[in-house]
Amino acid sequence: MKHIIGGKPAPGPAAAQAPAARIVEVDAESAGQRLDNFLLRHLKGVPKTHVYRIIRSGEVRLNKGRTSADARVAVGDLVRLPPVRVSERAQEKAERPAPAREFPILLEDEQLIALDKPAGVAVHGGSGVSFGVIEQLRRARPDAGFLELVHRLDRETSGILLVAKRRSALKNLQDQFRERETGKTYLALVQGSWPANKKVIDLPLHKYLQADGERRVRVTTQDDPDGMRSITLVRVREQIPARALQGLPAMSLLEVTIKTGRTHQIRVHLASQGHPIVGDDKYGDFDLNRRLPKQGLRRMFLHAWRLQFDHPHSGERLTLHAELPPELAAFLYAEPSHA
Repeated sequence: MKHIIGGKPAPGPAAAQAPAARIVEVDAESAGQRLDNFLLRHLKGVPKTHVYRIIRSGEVRLNKGRTSADARVAVGDLVRLPPVRVSERAQEKAERPAPAREFPILLEDEQLIALDKPAGVAVHGGSGVSFGVIEQLRRARPDAGFLELVHRLDRETSGILLVAKRRSALKNLQDQFRERETGKTYLALVQGSWPANKKVIDLPLHKYLQADGERRVRVTTQDDPDGMRSITLVRVREQIPARALQGLPAMSLLEVTIKTGRTHQIRVHLASQGHPIVGDDKYGDFDLNRRLPKQGLRRMFLHAWRLQFDHPHSGERLTLHAELPPELAAFLYAEPSHA
């Protein structure tokens, strides 16, 4: 990206403070991107609604002409970015950037990074979180020309997360996720003894907002126009007997493979069968959850364990594993108390 022309603010006392239009030349890494996505990347902190408004109004120009949000930019294109105001919150974020942080790496080459995300860390800033994995990683690697999330994990879910280092790799990998060509398997510990013959959950999911604005998902009916078909495959890995002295019920360690990638899909599907994920603060057993910290579990027991995909450059089929984090393994295999 090159900033090649700076706009001239109008004369007057406020001239030094006035934001200026600028023209950005599209580089090879941005080629082929939709204009709206290009703008969202370069106009950090500007709401999406405002970005679409300045495109419609003609304030954004592509090679000096009016354009549309779905226009594709090419190498050498000149994009005029009009003066925009960012929110105070966005300004604060710019003045207090994310702390640099590297994460455990499972695989890295010129195309991508596969990292092992810890629980409790959002993948990106937003929704009350000022920064996430991607902001911290960019801060730790200031010379990296391109780092973008390929997919997402819930904040409280640990495990494999892919980051693209090239736009071509990003598009290739996201296409694989969208076309369901990847294999995503999680380890989940659920309450109760999961029946071994219950191997497929094929129930539509409906997203909604609670009165406080909190996002939630529920199982719905086949005729719900807002329901999205969601398929989850379940395999019992291990049955954990009840630990009566600790007040813990029987539990099941499951390998859960999702064929669709809906919001909170695993959590809602498993809970809908009467076997919520242990430690799930949205869809779990709240009475059980209150007892878990004393037994050493302070998070939801959901871990992105295995990911299969085709390498975006070589086409080789890769299978990555991220073993259970120590805090989950310690809870799972804790010796029962004889007190």
